[in-house]
Amino acid sequence: MNQLPAMRADFVGSFLRPQSIKQARAQLAAGEITPQQLKAVEDAAITDLVAKQKALGYKVVTDGEFRRQAWHLDFMWGFNGVGHAPTKTGLPFHGEQAMIDDTFLTGKISIGETHPFVEHFKFVNALAGADAEAKLTIPAPAQFLAQMIMPFAEENTRKYYATDEEVFEDIAQAYKAFIKMIYDAGCRRLQFDDCTWGMLVDPAAVYMWGTDEGGLRKVAETNLALNNLAIEGKPADMFINTHVCRGNYHSTYANSGAYDKVAKVLFAQENVNALFLEFDDERSGGFAPLQHVSDDKMVVLGLITTKSPRLEFPSLVKERIEKASQYIPLERLCLSPQCGFASCEIGNRLTEDEQWAKLKLVQDIAKEVWK
Repeated sequence: MNQLPAMRADFVGSFLRPQSIKQARAQLAAGEITPQQLKAVEDAAITDLVAKQKALGYKVVTDGEFRRQAWHLDFMWGFNGVGHAPTKTGLPFHGEQAMIDDTFLTGKISIGETHPFVEHFKFVNALAGADAEAKLTIPAPAQFLAQMIMPFAEENTRKYYATDEEVFEDIAQAYKAFIKMIYDAGCRRLQFDDCTWGMLVDPAAVYMWGTDEGGLRKVAETNLALNNLAIEGKPADMFINTHVCRGNYHSTYANSGAYDKVAKVLFAQENVNALFLEFDDERSGGFAPLQHVSDDKMVVLGLITTKSPRLEFPSLVKERIEKASQYIPLERLCLSPQCGFASCEIGNRLTEDEQWAKLKLVQDIAKEVWK
């Protein structure tokens, strides 16, 4: 499998929204500015963000997901057959409800002549320059499928699809078309953000998925098959990674559980170039499941939390990297925060200065470990 150069210091993708964007979105909602004026504010904020990422020495840049309400839903809204509306109840996170739009099918899933994220990528790609690469983050195909077939959505989805297999096929084909579009736009680094694996290892997984342990194994196999089908036939010089998450909303989380139950499927068999894995606290378990990572993958250790402003002790982070290297050679390891800083507009509970301090810490530690 083709490997682009490893980025020893990396990050997941989303950043705290600056006040300029928060204010402009409020003004748009009040009818005080136009969508074009909001875009101009976003363009300026993204330009500043990329400059800051590069100034810290990062060789991969993103637009911080500044044009999105949520890390995953806006991408889904860019397809035919997907609608959304303000939520009435929110999604259950520990200590807080995630108030993001309800997203549901309004017809068959397909892609039009383009997708809004193509233009989003072109803008940040132009800012990357010769000394960095632009990365695009999107929800994994399995995440899209879960959104439409989990128990809370199944009744509505059955209006348009008789079986889950039909939903599976349309999502796979839509992703294949999108991957071609984004590749043609210049993207060589694509990230699948995927909470479905975190949901599968949660103690309450059987209740969330409405099944039993055997059913959970089938869900894992389906997720793997869908992600791999979407990737199948990708250009040889496109680097695709998966980021596994357990939920990230206003510094709260949705799921807990070690990787053991899914490692033999996800780590060994998903055909991605790298795995971005959360390891910032006890909810993620130990490093032993890394023994199942196939030899053709890099592993990006998410050892720096984005849920708290507290800076980790470098010596302890280096100790944890050394422990992980008992299962994966150091040359196949990298370091990053465990998740984004603002998976949704609300952002996590830290300041922009604290966010940048976290990213500097990642760089400083990486420079010491991979000299």
